[in-house]
Amino acid sequence: MLEPAEALRIILERCAPLPVETCRTVDAMGRVLRHPIASTSALPPFDNSAMDGYALGGGAGILPAGSEWPVVGEQAAGDGVRDGARGAWEIMTGARVPDGLDRVIPVEQIERLDSPARVRLLAEVAAGQNVRMAGSDVAAGDVVVAKDTVLGPQHLMLLAALGVATVQTSVRPRVAAFCTGRELVDDPAAPLTPGLIRNSNGPFMAARIPRAGAELVHAETVGDEVDAFVAAADRAREAGARVLISTGAVSMGRYDFVPAALERLGAEVLFHKVAIRPGKPLLFAQLPDGTLFFGLPGNPIAVAAGLRFFVEPALRAMLGLPRERTWRVPLAAAFAKKPRLHFYLKSRLAIDAQGQLAVTVLPGQESYRIRPLADANAWVTVPADAMELAAGTLVDVRGLGHLESPQWAWSEA
Repeated sequence: MLEPAEALRIILERCAPLPVETCRTVDAMGRVLRHPIASTSALPPFDNSAMDGYALGGGAGILPAGSEWPVVGEQAAGDGVRDGARGAWEIMTGARVPDGLDRVIPVEQIERLDSPARVRLLAEVAAGQNVRMAGSDVAAGDVVVAKDTVLGPQHLMLLAALGVATVQTSVRPRVAAFCTGRELVDDPAAPLTPGLIRNSNGPFMAARIPRAGAELVHAETVGDEVDAFVAAADRAREAGARVLISTGAVSMGRYDFVPAALERLGAEVLFHKVAIRPGKPLLFAQLPDGTLFFGLPGNPIAVAAGLRFFVEPALRAMLGLPRERTWRVPLAAAFAKKPRLHFYLKSRLAIDAQGQLAVTVLPGQESYRIRPLADANAWVTVPADAMELAAGTLVDVRGLGHLESPQWAWSEA
């Protein structure tokens, strides 16, 4: 059987970064930035007041408490350039500071007097006090978002503030997902008759593939027939898919027809079976037109592990991202396994009251058990030669997806 590192090498040899496309910034959530973004303007774009109060001028000096200043104008948010070289200007939060003024005293620290209108300072106020200086957040020319950033809401907020209308992002890999098996029922409301099961792999892949940075362009459930599978593959490619993922029918059983279907499609099978658990019958092939094919075993956790550790690295390479880095975290409790296979383990990362991270391998690691995956917030990988791991042993920890850092929960201990 193939070692997982060798299987991954074979996969990545067939993956090249996809082209760059222009994307509207408002539509760029979750997209991978392929060029750094430098600001063409300052943020804030002008000196503005940090609070409601009165803008004053005084150069380098401190204006003393008790001094009085005539009120000569008012400046609200949205007002333009004003010449305020003399007196006090009533000013609102966010309003541009009139030219010639350099500080703001809060409204709570003045006494308003009439006849004539003036303010008496109840506290001293220094130059720059309560003023947000132009460029104090971002200076013109600053690189504000680095290449390879996966754009999140915080980036879109910054880019919107800077007036960046479009960004250069990776084209998303176009993916199709098939679930095979005549026993599968897609409709969650349909009653089950004896021998049938609900399709859980389909909804999982439909949710996970977009979170991995790809576009799901086709999905269907296919029976256990070569002709139906070949027709589904043709429909997927017509929809633009260049990565096909199927679940089930890749083992050695009588109804495991995927290898025969791939032969009909003229595919080159690059490997079949990897020394891993779950998901040992994993198959990888390439069709004559370059389309990549991943055949995952049908058990739900084999699907989850195969997608996470073999399909997602391929998508990551297509997105132009560097290889993923893992966390090294101590085990909260001892763990033992059989030799010969590399294990992908549903796990839970937690932080204790002292701020220390530890990871627990959850019970129920069998590939049919979905509940522990719902309880997991991370994956632990354990190499084939590791059998007895004591508490405190450092292990490799990855997030639930390649674009997601490992999550953690508070420890109950």
